[in-house]
Amino acid sequence: MKYLILIFLTFWINAFSQNGKRILGKNYAEKELKLTLENKPQHNIVDNKRLIIKDSITAINIAEQILFDIYGKEQIESEKPYEIYLIQNYWTISGTLTQNSKGGTFLIIIDARNCEVLKITHGK
Repeated sequence: MKYLILIFLTFWINAFSQNGKRILGKNYAEKELKLTLENKPQHNIVDNKRLIIKDSITAINIAEQILFDIYGKEQIESEKPYEIYLIQNYWTISGTLTQNSKGGTFLIIIDARNCEVLKITHGK
């Protein structure tokens, strides 16, 4: 009987994490990645036709996370307010400088249909 309880508890612990949520595991993630990289047809909301990044706030949140990691939060936030434009399904976001200041600003271009970053640069 103790053996059955031990097996049940082991299964229960492995099948559920905190808050009763089921964990699919790394093997599942690896399998899904492999299928995706093979370009075989499967269910996918990303069709490169409709916008995934639909508004400027979301675009800025995505861009800032990337830019903070590369250039530092203080540097990027010093370039506010940002210029942001949705042009032909691409978010083009750049920093601004105060008048008569020297230096450059960041530029990031993100495809709004699939979140692909096409360009990141920072002027001097």
